[in-house]
Amino acid sequence: MRRIDPTAFRIARRGTSREINRQIALNLIRSKQPVSRADLARLMGVRRGVVSRLVDELLEAGLIFEGAKGESRRGRKPMHLHLETRRRCVVAVDVSASQTAVTATDLLGTPLLDVTTFPTRRRPRLLIKDVAGAISRMLADHPAIGECVGVGVSVSGLVDPTGRIKFSPTLGWREVDLLEPLKAATRRPVVVENSTKACVLGQVWAVRGDAPVDGPVAFVNVSDGVGVGIAVDGKLLRGSHNAAGEFGHVPLNMYGPRCSCGQRGCLEAYVSKRAIIARYRGTDPSWPASTETGSVTIEHIMARGRAGEGQALETLRETGHFLGRGLATIIKAVDPRRIYLGGEITSVWDLVAPTLQEGLHEDEVVRETGETEILTVPLAEHPRLRGAAALISTPAFAAPVVS
Repeated sequence: MRRIDPTAFRIARRGTSREINRQIALNLIRSKQPVSRADLARLMGVRRGVVSRLVDELLEAGLIFEGAKGESRRGRKPMHLHLETRRRCVVAVDVSASQTAVTATDLLGTPLLDVTTFPTRRRPRLLIKDVAGAISRMLADHPAIGECVGVGVSVSGLVDPTGRIKFSPTLGWREVDLLEPLKAATRRPVVVENSTKACVLGQVWAVRGDAPVDGPVAFVNVSDGVGVGIAVDGKLLRGSHNAAGEFGHVPLNMYGPRCSCGQRGCLEAYVSKRAIIARYRGTDPSWPASTETGSVTIEHIMARGRAGEGQALETLRETGHFLGRGLATIIKAVDPRRIYLGGEITSVWDLVAPTLQEGLHEDEVVRETGETEILTVPLAEHPRLRGAAALISTPAFAAPVVS
């Protein structure tokens, strides 16, 4: 049950039902393509004449096109409907503490080019210059990908509703505006969002891979930091300041290692890359001492764990246990149908999953709640870039708001 806000509402008008049906048709074409008008009518449970009018409007708007003819046992062969992804692309940018990545996708999020990466410069002005230059070169070198309809940017940290970065502990930023300068530099629409909010958006709007589920869904990214994005029925859970989902900074132990946010014992202080490396080396896991990782990388630890080295295995198993406790907090707060897990640690999932489950089920409330599906998203799928692309491509498919 949803309350109607008497101060902010939208009245249903004569064309509202057609607008809703048109969006339903568009989303069915997006998920079922190639699909004929007759098939679309059957899927929607309406007469073919109704579907034809909706399809004609979508064709006129340039949102779909009619492609090759399909097979038919008798009569005229049907023309198949497709989402119009030709001659248009989305630029996706991911800004993390260690590197920035740029690529281009079509309007379904399908990659069109290889990913370009470069070190993230901490001065925003210089980073914007790097990103704008990379975008300009990429579009100039590959004119066949079509017109860029917008630039989606995922970034680690708190991002306010206007796209301004309020605070990013891992980048060391406060009150940084990437949106307006990047919009001016690229002369294209730009959307900036927290990276894990973008990640969960990319997953719930996916048209490939694991089918999206209704209800609450969470994406947990474990890397330089720990971010959590939550969506409910395909809509991001933002909170009043766009800060909902900061479970990476919920303490597991109020007397634990100091976190980059200033608190002690946060989940991030136990399972981020720098925390894993510090625990493996036996050095101070607190911020900022934990940023001194020496010559050891997370890849080294995972490779040594895979080879059977005792210290590496113990470190990874401890990480799984801490992460399980963190996921238990998310489950108790949100009760998601599914949790997506991303980050480097997914490549050794078989080594951390047993202790993760142990940590998860130490909590009696979680045991009684029932199983929550946990799916890993490999780094090779570039979930942060996929999410950045979704910031631009998904609004066209959103359900109309009424009341």
